Amino acid sequence: MKNFLKYTLATITGVIISTFLLSIIMFGILGILISSSDKPVSINSNSILHLKIDRAIPDRTPQNPVDFNFFSFSITHRIGLNDILENLEKAKIDPKITGIFLEFGILTPGIATMEEIRDALEDFKSSGKFIIAFANDVLPQSSYYLSTIADKIYINPVAIFEFFGLRAEIMYYKGALDKLGIEMQIIRHGKFKSAVEPFFRKNMSEESREQIMAYIGSIWNQMLTQISEARNISVDELNRIADELVIQQPENALNSGLIDGLMYQDEVIDTLRVKSKLEDKKRIRLISMTKYSKVPKKRSGKKGLVRDKIAVIYATGVIGMGEGSESSIGGRRFVKAIRTVRKDTSVKAIVLRVNSPGGSALVSEQIWREVYLAQKEKPVIGSMGNLAASGGYYILAAADTLISHPTTLTGSIGVFGTIPNAEKLFNDKLGLTFDVAKTNEYSDFGSIYRPLRIAEREYLQSSVEKTYETFILHVSEGRNMPAHEVDKIGQGRVWSGINAKEVGLVDLFGGLKTAIDIAAEKANLERFRIVVYPKLEDPLEKLLKNLTGELRTIYLRKELGNYYKYIEDLKEVINSHKIQMHLPFSYEIY
Repeated sequence: MKNFLKYTLATITGVIISTFLLSIIMFGILGILISSSDKPVSINSNSILHLKIDRAIPDRTPQNPVDFNFFSFSITHRIGLNDILENLEKAKIDPKITGIFLEFGILTPGIATMEEIRDALEDFKSSGKFIIAFANDVLPQSSYYLSTIADKIYINPVAIFEFFGLRAEIMYYKGALDKLGIEMQIIRHGKFKSAVEPFFRKNMSEESREQIMAYIGSIWNQMLTQISEARNISVDELNRIADELVIQQPENALNSGLIDGLMYQDEVIDTLRVKSKLEDKKRIRLISMTKYSKVPKKRSGKKGLVRDKIAVIYATGVIGMGEGSESSIGGRRFVKAIRTVRKDTSVKAIVLRVNSPGGSALVSEQIWREVYLAQKEKPVIGSMGNLAASGGYYILAAADTLISHPTTLTGSIGVFGTIPNAEKLFNDKLGLTFDVAKTNEYSDFGSIYRPLRIAEREYLQSSVEKTYETFILHVSEGRNMPAHEVDKIGQGRVWSGINAKEVGLVDLFGGLKTAIDIAAEKANLERFRIVVYPKLEDPLEKLLKNLTGELRTIYLRKELGNYYKYIEDLKEVINSHKIQMHLPFSYEIY
């Protein structure tokens, strides 16, 4: 027994020391990678730019250029949409780049992100350089949409080709909550504000189905229209292919004219070698997006320091209190960023890039106020990414011009609040009872062990109505529309960019570059430089701070697959007992 304890203690000690040393080594490696990330590189002639679409693409490249997985001990490089767009523009005039190899994986970014990249690739093609698209494993629908901008599309002879239309799936919790004895007490304004429907329904309301069908139908039509133009196949024929499940094997995609050939990866490499005019058997020169970002951009025009600036402020994620992070909008951090650029006289215009489903009504109002004050002093242009809905639209309401993609999800002008009543769970299921000593009648307002009283419901409803009225007023003033017209297109309804432009919630279609161009025009700038806010977190500090959350997400994904996101959605709504302006559903386009 003595020896057993001795060996056990020695083993535990060894594990602790090994883990500590390994952590030091890994942080050292990460430090080296990070410190070397800004060193410029050069490339050879006849190089091919490699754009791989196989994961989510943030609007902005993180400060940390690498993503380290502590489970697999693997390192992947990350790049944001901003650098992808800049690289495509740079490659267009770079004589050392002969073309682009567009490669797809299983995971995809948002559909509006795909659309922005597609527009940039279309501009790249005007240089006369080639684009070859290839999928070795699977070609999802949104990836196929992007691939149709290429000169040729090839897939592996045994790859999966998906083409059967779009869908929206919502998980409803009411049945489970009934079994647990939990009632979600809902206070909302907006017949389309369906974010809370899963808590009191078991299926979609007519209003929810109406807005979802309008939205995904708009996206599908946009995709089909551009696919039709690129592949010279009618929209009706494309719908027939989807409705009849024509594409069951890769050969069906080839015979239907959706792709140009079935090739193995080595055969595609041979094709790229010929296209880039390299000698037979000579290794092709693929350069990754991450590496090409470090190739210096050729400057044209006058040299010297440019004083005038356009500030691009990236607002990504759920809106909440505190500092936030690169993937969430913290009120304190964003208010400070907007105030800083407003007071900076060298900043002549502001572009607010939003990719958010909304969140806290209070914080949305605080950010709106700073945008409103900034717009009084200099042009403010709103640029929408994949989504700028509810609170995400609220913070843009004061902008001079609002720009979206046709496939952007926006609107959702509505408000809600939730308080769970777990009385039956505690009393009937768990045998727990509560008693309270209080100084006033409503001192226990908000407690989850009893239902709301009539006066409390009226109090919350009044808060929701006031918040909705304020929301409507801000949109009315910002869009120069009568309040009653805003109310008609509000009610929590979600719109695609196409529909939002029709009803006056959006001015123009375009991406971040379009927004910057309009900002420069409104500020009468010919020469300017871009400054980016908020400042990114230190990568090592961020790594330490996010380690626990990352491990939790990895575990949930491992156990639940793609359904892990429903746990995050449920947690978010349950914890959002204060007044919220949030998108009515989570969505992904496949």
